[in-house]
Amino acid sequence: MPSFDDFIAESRVFRDRDVLSPHYIPDTLYFRDHQIKELMSALAPALMSKKPRNIFIYGKTGTGKTCSVKQITKKFEEKANGRSRIVYINCRIHNKPYRVMLKAAKAVMEGFDKQGYGLPHIYERLLIWAGEGKHLVMVLDEIDMVKHLDELLYTITRANDELEAGGVSLIGISNRLLFKEDLDPRSRSSLYEREMVFPPYTANQLQKILHQRAELGLHTGAYTTGAINLAGAIAAQESGDARYALKILCRAAEMTEEGESEKLTDREVNAARELVEFDIVKEAIDKLPENHQVVLYGVARLSISGSRYARLDETNDGYLFSGEVYEEYTTLCKRLKKQAKTARSYRSYLNDLEMLGLITSIESGKGIRGHTKLVKMGHPPREVIKLLSKRLEG
Repeated sequence: MPSFDDFIAESRVFRDRDVLSPHYIPDTLYFRDHQIKELMSALAPALMSKKPRNIFIYGKTGTGKTCSVKQITKKFEEKANGRSRIVYINCRIHNKPYRVMLKAAKAVMEGFDKQGYGLPHIYERLLIWAGEGKHLVMVLDEIDMVKHLDELLYTITRANDELEAGGVSLIGISNRLLFKEDLDPRSRSSLYEREMVFPPYTANQLQKILHQRAELGLHTGAYTTGAINLAGAIAAQESGDARYALKILCRAAEMTEEGESEKLTDREVNAARELVEFDIVKEAIDKLPENHQVVLYGVARLSISGSRYARLDETNDGYLFSGEVYEEYTTLCKRLKKQAKTARSYRSYLNDLEMLGLITSIESGKGIRGHTKLVKMGHPPREVIKLLSKRLEG
């Protein structure tokens, strides 16, 4: 009979498994010096009793957005001596204005636990705290997941109008470059923000990042250089996603540990890729705002049933007319008792889904009447339907 001792003995592959986690923040973040310097420059006024501008950070998953902000937070807190605070808030969990403000209040005011009080009380307490000349910077990770975001932004703007000293600023992090298009024009105009874009990593960059993690997290001699380079190259081909690269490396190391191979090689990396690939897709779909999920659901459903419109060139390459996808989206919204968004918003959803690699699109060419966008699933539609039908239709 197996014993737990078999599983808690020292690993022959892992030196420190946590180092291979996407949530681990190394002392040195490669290839993000420019972004880190820009963030530090933007936040420096808060260390001089001045209000920093709001910052919006965009970029695909796994481009170092959250890691960069968290690394800067440590340095900021050391300098601030309690006069200014950065509070990290995961908006997938704290997804309403009340929850966001309560999280911020608990973080900056010792002993504050006013779960039974409403938003006005929390707002007043934060005003008192900031009114002492202190600055609160709220990091809203996945900011586009906040329901009634306009209300939250209005609350923050109003706070700064009422404060004679101190202030409240935000750093909004989003995978969606166009998410602000969904905001009320008054909210957009009041933000006074600077914007930053984190580009995807290249193959060489991902390989260096993985070598850094392998040296810290795996035993010397437990892996080949070629295997690390292969994991980086695979992730670069997909989307330049460091999280994807790390998941491949970690899963390959686990397979080496569980198997009979003496060290992690290309074989384990290729096997890990197949296991990790749909986990990444599932995670991306889970993180989508609801309207994006409905659009993707519509694309997947039409991919199975087939296009309702014939093309003049009579090709059947899996592409769908953007217009028929919008029709399917509005039909699904009615069935799900949700308010369909405008065609303009729908187009921004398509752009976001394509940026995440969940769909692909091309502009119509020969064989199409007029000018339109053609849309195609980026992953097996039946698997996507299986995921989204549970989330959207119970």
